[in-house]
Amino acid sequence: MARAKKTDAPDLGEAQDLTEGLIERMTCPAGKSQVFLRDTKAPGLRVRATVASIKNPKGLKAYVYEAKLNRQTIRRTIGDVRVWDIEAARTEARRLAVVVRSDGDDPRELQRQQEAAKAAVITAAAVQVEADKVAAITVHEVWLKYAEIRRPFWGDLHYQDHFNKIQPGGEQRKKRGGPGLTIAQPLAALMPLALRDLDQATIEAWAAKEGQTRPTSARLAWRLLTVFLTWCGEQPEYAPLLPAKNPAKTKKAREALGKAGTKKDVLQKGQLAAWFAAVRKINNPTISASLQVLLLTGARLNEVLSMRWDDVNTQWKGININDKVEGEREIPLTPYVERLITALPHRNEYVFASVRALAMNDKNIARRERKSIAKGQTPPIGSIQETSVTGYISEPNTPHTRACRTAGLEGLTLHGLRRSFKSLTEWIEVPVGVVAQIMGHKASATAEKHYTVRPLELLALHHEKIEAWILEQAGVTFDAKAAPGALRSVS
Repeated sequence: MARAKKTDAPDLGEAQDLTEGLIERMTCPAGKSQVFLRDTKAPGLRVRATVASIKNPKGLKAYVYEAKLNRQTIRRTIGDVRVWDIEAARTEARRLAVVVRSDGDDPRELQRQQEAAKAAVITAAAVQVEADKVAAITVHEVWLKYAEIRRPFWGDLHYQDHFNKIQPGGEQRKKRGGPGLTIAQPLAALMPLALRDLDQATIEAWAAKEGQTRPTSARLAWRLLTVFLTWCGEQPEYAPLLPAKNPAKTKKAREALGKAGTKKDVLQKGQLAAWFAAVRKINNPTISASLQVLLLTGARLNEVLSMRWDDVNTQWKGININDKVEGEREIPLTPYVERLITALPHRNEYVFASVRALAMNDKNIARRERKSIAKGQTPPIGSIQETSVTGYISEPNTPHTRACRTAGLEGLTLHGLRRSFKSLTEWIEVPVGVVAQIMGHKASATAEKHYTVRPLELLALHHEKIEAWILEQAGVTFDAKAAPGALRSVS
């Protein structure tokens, strides 16, 4: 038999003393997907060659270990021939042989177990990292996320309360309170804490401290905090960080903050004339009108201030109010309220528009108004007090307080005007359900809730009666047919 040339391909049917030359000349014949070349020095060691492809024109070659286990042929890839040298591959093959022949284990299964164990360690480490991140998350971070998620379900003022009560303070005062720095709000001290540290003892200590200096503000903050923690307890990522029972709902915290006193600020019948006279003398017609509308409709402050021109229907004499409970409600547009509203200038989409919003839309008009104020003149529209960035005037607390001081009615709040509307209706015996519907109070009786439906015309019948009686007591009369703004006071 002729001796094979060194340039010939190796005989795959015989075991060979593997050399780099043999491995280099080894090819996978056409028609086969793979072939093996056995080694004579390390039983079980093979070189596998796969068929050539476009991606690999010479095919792929790798060292593999082959053996019989439980009457089945098993193979375990050792590595690419370009990476492993022959002796290293023989050493690995002998090690695998010990595993199979002595221990009776399948090296492939051992490798899977090792890889699974390694993957489990990596996964556990990643889970622990995430758990540590969640455990370290602060109240402030979750608070901001909570406010963002719940924003569609809240009114503007309620949403703003969640940011007002967490302000850290230390900023230069801009308007109220004179020069100096702002103070930290009640919830500011809790914001840097980790959510998991917001336990019962911490909240009770916070309530005891805040209840001594500003119980009213702290009570609102506590209510916001309580709802926030309830929400956290319903979220899978935050629930494990909190106790099963809401840590803010404790008797000790509630008692530390005290009970809210019953508000008594209300306009009596005999005080109406003095109040109207002082309010109607306010230089700013927008603020003057808004205060009168507050009293004559009994609506909430933000419901009145955020009123848009599109909400006012002069044809059918109705106003669509953004109700904080029901979303919206329609109340009558009574004659005097209509005259107050129609006398105001159309600056933007809001009835009680602010000068800042006007300045953004028409800087020339705003400039003329400010010049007239600087000269000590009363501008035809607006004043520098109207500076809300929302587009409508901000809460007119200061002008109202000054007007009440002039009238000798100190202590009357803006919400007290809403309370006054309800109290004054008792004098003329208007049905309680009518007053509640106008004010936007929920019906308390089953018949009222499910069986009484009052159209706008019926509400207007009673509401106009209320308005006429209040104006009569205040000594204010007007001609409904006169041009807008033709109001006069009768002593």
